[in-house]
Amino acid sequence: MALNMQSEYTVMSEINVTPLVDVMLVLLVIFMVTAPFLMQSVQVNLPKTAAVAKLPNVKALDLMINAAGEVFVDQAKVAGQDLESQLKDYAAKHENVSIRLKADERVPYGRIAQVMAAVNRAGIAKLTFVTTEFSEPHAK
Repeated sequence: MALNMQSEYTVMSEINVTPLVDVMLVLLVIFMVTAPFLMQSVQVNLPKTAAVAKLPNVKALDLMINAAGEVFVDQAKVAGQDLESQLKDYAAKHENVSIRLKADERVPYGRIAQVMAAVNRAGIAKLTFVTTEFSEPHAK
């Protein structure tokens, strides 16, 4: 019986994947730690939006809030408490009522939320926000 003595200097035919696995695990940990921070740093400037597909022409009630927070229903000024009753009357007379909300961008969100709550209490489920198209300045 002959003993097969291999020297220490022979060519190794296997790939050592341990360093590769270590690097991949480190990259995975780094990604898992940084991903939540990336999601929190998203800046949103409302109400500017990109162009969207036009909605079909449906008769909708226009509800506008000016910069002072005053509410208008189809160009007629409405007092704060009268809004809900006026919307209920309109919803009782018309089927499938849709509201288009046009609010000045300087109106505090709290005021918009109050108007949205009045629309909801009136039993109207379709509410659309109207915005203008955001156009980026041309580069020179």
